Amino acid sequence: MTDDEIGKRLGDRKGGAPGDMTGDFSADLAGIDEARREHMIRTVRAYFDACNAASPERFSAVLAAGCTHWFPPGTGGPYVGRDAIVDLWLKFVREKGSQWSIDRLVCDGRELCIEWTHYKPLVGEIIRGSEWYTFDQDGKIDGIWAHYAAPRDAARAANELEGYPYAEQGYAAAAPALPAAVAAERDTYLAAARSAAPSTGDRR
Repeated sequence: MTDDEIGKRLGDRKGGAPGDMTGDFSADLAGIDEARREHMIRTVRAYFDACNAASPERFSAVLAAGCTHWFPPGTGGPYVGRDAIVDLWLKFVREKGSQWSIDRLVCDGRELCIEWTHYKPLVGEIIRGSEWYTFDQDGKIDGIWAHYAAPRDAARAANELEGYPYAEQGYAAAAPALPAAVAAERDTYLAAARSAAPSTGDRR
């Protein structure tokens, strides 16, 4: 996707481009399509279930074939296409025991933003950040913009905002328990992957 296409996608929103505070917000709120909004929320939550379950089938249900996932500088990416994104997260589940949680979520019925935590229990690390999602005409995720809460530093156990009271605000310090169906799929995937040759490390 070109810079012009990215700009058009972000600019084609009622009220103007991102950061434009001149729009008519009362009209904006009145125009929210609740059915689409609820679909978008379900889709992003299902995407996180796919990550935690390490399930290619679940990924196929929520990610567009041409989805692109952008990351901050120095952490890899962009990952272009659903297969590349799926391979990335399956690798993290295998090698770092990765789990993900959605900590906050906002959605206006056209685009969606979350705050997330990425737990890596096998290497004793936590990363916190946010992501912006866009969707295609079929309601699948076609763009993910990842932003980290702190500069990526593999030497730190927790990459998060300095001084923010995460514990007091109810953020988990360790990966929470997964829904039973998601945990079962994850266990099945890991059991099948144990004989696979280990991949090289990754800085994310």
